Amino acid sequence: MSRKPFDIPELIQMSLKAIKKHELVFMYDVITYLPCSKSLFYEKNLDKLEDIKEALAENKSKIKQKLRSKWGESNAPALQLAYYKLLAEDVERKALSTSYMETKQKHQSEDLSKFTDAELLDMMKPEKNEEQETDSE
Repeated sequence: MSRKPFDIPELIQMSLKAIKKHELVFMYDVITYLPCSKSLFYEKNLDKLEDIKEALAENKSKIKQKLRSKWGESNAPALQLAYYKLLAEDVERKALSTSYMETKQKHQSEDLSKFTDAELLDMMKPEKNEEQETDSE
């Protein structure tokens, strides 16, 4: 029994309707609302169509905007901080960050070819102070 080939323009319209109706934001979610296989969707390059990509991007943008509005109106400190970090300048964001670390050191790599094997092995040995610290623990 042969199967009727899919009408590509119809699949495109179905994709756009599903994106709008279900507020989809990921391409793989679109496929679940279509009567075709995932492989056909990609073979026909439906994932590359600007109309579909734009519809998904529009939904993402709307959802992000809704979330930012909720965060800005929230009394929860964590949400207020997250919202502030989104709006902050780099200087403010660095001041708020608990893990920000600025490195001003210039790293230089040593030319190890000038050392003998014995010297290299000696350099790899832990210093006496380090050995004593680990032994006393």
